Amino acid sequence: MSSVTRFLLDRASEPRLEAPAPPRDVLEQAFQCAARAPDHALLRPWRYLVIEGEALEALGELFASACPETASEQEVEKSRKAPLRAPMVIVGIASPQHHPKVPEVEQVMSAATGMAFIGLALRDAGYGGMWRTGPVTYHAQVHRGLGLAEGESIVGFLYAGTVVQEKPPVPRPETREFVENWQAPGQLASWDE
Repeated sequence: MSSVTRFLLDRASEPRLEAPAPPRDVLEQAFQCAARAPDHALLRPWRYLVIEGEALEALGELFASACPETASEQEVEKSRKAPLRAPMVIVGIASPQHHPKVPEVEQVMSAATGMAFIGLALRDAGYGGMWRTGPVTYHAQVHRGLGLAEGESIVGFLYAGTVVQEKPPVPRPETREFVENWQAPGQLASWDE
């Protein structure tokens, strides 16, 4: 087994993160990895925001302001504190362009793949990450607050930092649970056969 395969098999989300955050040179390399995501027609349909320091508190205020009026004070406070769970948050933004041969969904998948590559690159550099979404990901007020243009969307918030304590391994499904052999229309066979 190659070291790349072993690395992928060991990949995990790490929710307990602290300072220091990845430094500029590590981020630069991670973003270069993101730029290697499959990108039909080289549209580069993605961009990223790096949020750290006092800007994390401002992001928390933006999250809190997006809470529904029916939210309890406890729920609002939880939203306000959410970005403080890590010393850095990287916002992945899908920025699709009209193209006759590249549907928007392909461009959004390219942006999401770039986010995954960033997470892998940060892990390789010794940092942890946790890709989070939730209602704020799709909220128009959050989009406006982060400066998204018309047609852009958030593919996720990658919380990044130094791992406090690695969490226990997560059980992974057996391949046969999600892979089948397709032979002809209407004919599927188990992966194990």
